[in-house]
Amino acid sequence: MAASEGTKAQPEGSVLAPLKHTVFAALWIATVVSNVGTWMQNAAAGWLMAGLTSDAFIVSLVQVATMLPVVLLGLPAGALADIIDRRWLLIAVNAAVTVVVALLGLLVWYDLVTPWVLLLFTFLVGAGSALIAPAWQAIVPSLIPRNDLQAAISLNSVGINISRAIGPTLAGIVIGVAGLAAPFWLNAISTLAVIGVLWWWRPVGAAAGALPPERFRSALGIGWRHVRHNRHLTATLVRSAGFFVFASAYWALLPLVARDQIATGPQLYGLLLGTIGVGAVGGAFLLPRLKALLGPDKLVAAATSGTALALVLFGLAQSSYVGLAAALIAGISWIAVLAPLNVSAQVALPGWVKGRGLAVFAIVQFGAMTIGSALWGQVAKFSGLPTAHIIAAAGALACIPLLMRWKLQTGADIDLTPSLHWPDPVLSGDVELDRGPVQIIIEYKIAPHDREAFLAAISELSHERLRDGAYDWDVFEDVAEPGRMIETFLVSSWIEHQRQHHRVTADDREVQERLHKFHKGTKPPFVQHLIAARPKVH
Repeated sequence: MAASEGTKAQPEGSVLAPLKHTVFAALWIATVVSNVGTWMQNAAAGWLMAGLTSDAFIVSLVQVATMLPVVLLGLPAGALADIIDRRWLLIAVNAAVTVVVALLGLLVWYDLVTPWVLLLFTFLVGAGSALIAPAWQAIVPSLIPRNDLQAAISLNSVGINISRAIGPTLAGIVIGVAGLAAPFWLNAISTLAVIGVLWWWRPVGAAAGALPPERFRSALGIGWRHVRHNRHLTATLVRSAGFFVFASAYWALLPLVARDQIATGPQLYGLLLGTIGVGAVGGAFLLPRLKALLGPDKLVAAATSGTALALVLFGLAQSSYVGLAAALIAGISWIAVLAPLNVSAQVALPGWVKGRGLAVFAIVQFGAMTIGSALWGQVAKFSGLPTAHIIAAAGALACIPLLMRWKLQTGADIDLTPSLHWPDPVLSGDVELDRGPVQIIIEYKIAPHDREAFLAAISELSHERLRDGAYDWDVFEDVAEPGRMIETFLVSSWIEHQRQHHRVTADDREVQERLHKFHKGTKPPFVQHLIAARPKVH
C-alpha cells in the first residue's frame, strides 16, 4: 500500500493527473474498454426485457437483479479483498464473468431467454461485479499518491461515464445490425482487456514479517464493527442512502420512458443512456472548480436538486428533446453526487479495512437503488410513469435539509498512518497465536475534578478500540478508591491483539495522548494482558 495512505490532506491534482502513473493508466484504459461492453450489455438487457414483458415491475427488476448481489455479497467481497491477493481475485472473477456473459449471449442467439432467465444471468453478472468492486477500489490508493486520490476517483467515474456514453449508443447500432446477442458477446470479449492488464501487473508484495492474513469469518465481524464505530464513514452512508433510493427511479424506468412515453426504439434508449454518460463526463471536469466553490456538502445538495429536476423532466417527457435534456442534467448531477460520496468513503478508511469499508458503502448505495428500483417500478405500475418520477423528485428534495447535518469528507484531514506506538506486551514465554479471548486492562488515576472530562475523552477512545478489533469495551470506577478508573476491552485472540498494535493510527495516538493527560500517577497508566485459561484436552 502506498505510503500516502494516511498522510494529511494535500492539494488535489487535476482530473487527468493520475494517468501519469503507468499501472493506473493501463488499468483505467482496460476498464474503460470493458465498461463499454458492460454498458452495451446493460442497454441490450433492458431493451430485451422491455420486449419480453410490458409489466413495469418486471422491467424494473433488471436493475434489482444487477444491484441486489452487491447487497448480498458486498461485505464478504470486501473481506476477501482485505485478506487475499487482490490481483488474483480480480483475475479469477473477471474470467468467470466472461464465461457467464458469453453463455447468456448464446441463449439470446438461440431465442431461449425468458424474463426469469434474463434476471438469473443478470444476477450472476451482478455477483461478479460485487466481488470485483471492493478489490478494485481498494487497490487504487496503492497505485497513486494521496494527493491524486480524489482525481483518480473522479477519473474512474469519468471512465465509467465515457463507456456509458459510448456503450448504449453503440449497443443500439449493434442490435440493429447484428441482433440482440451481439452486445453480450462483445462484452465478454471486452473483459479480456482487464484480465490482460492484471496478468501483466506485478504489485509489490507484503513486507517481510507481516502478520498472517485474517480468517474470513473473523474478518467479516471485525470489518462490520469498524464500520459501526467509524463516524466519518457513517455520515457518508447516511447521505448515500438518502440520495440513491430516489435517484434510482430514472435508472429503473428509463426503458419504459423510451418505449412507452416517448414511444421510440432501442436507438433512443441507448442515446438517453449515452447522454447521461456525456453529462457525467462533462460534470467530472467541472468538479474541482465546483467543489472549491461550494464544498462537498453544498455540492451534493445542489446536485441532488439537479437530479430532482431531471426526474421531473423524465416524468413529463413526450419528445426525445425533453428526454435528452433530462438525461444530460441527470448525468451532470450523478457525477457531482457520486464522486464526493466516494471520496468521503475512501478518506475515512485505513488501508487494512478499506475493502470491507468500501464494500459497505457499495451495499448502501446498491441496496438503496435496489429498494428504490422495485419501489418505483410498483408506483409506475399502479400510478403511471409521470407520477413515479415526480414523487421520486419530491423525495430527493425533501432529503436535502433532512440529511445536511451528516457532513461529508470529515475524514480528509485525519492521519490514518499506522503509529505503531503501543509497546510490546511483557511475556513470560511464547503465546499461541490462536489463544483467546484476550482481556486488556488499563488503570488510570484521575483527580475528582477531571472525572467527567476523563469519561468523555475515554468514550471517544472506545471507538478506536472497537474499530480496530475489540468486541467488547467498558470503563469501571473503584468504589473503594475514588479516582481509580479501569478501562477494559476484549479481543478474540492473541493474534487479533497483535493486529490491533498495527492498526492504531497517528490520529488515534493523539486521542490517547489527550486522555493520558488526565492520568495523575507518577508512572504511565498500568497495562495488563490477560488470556483465557482453559484446561488442556487429553
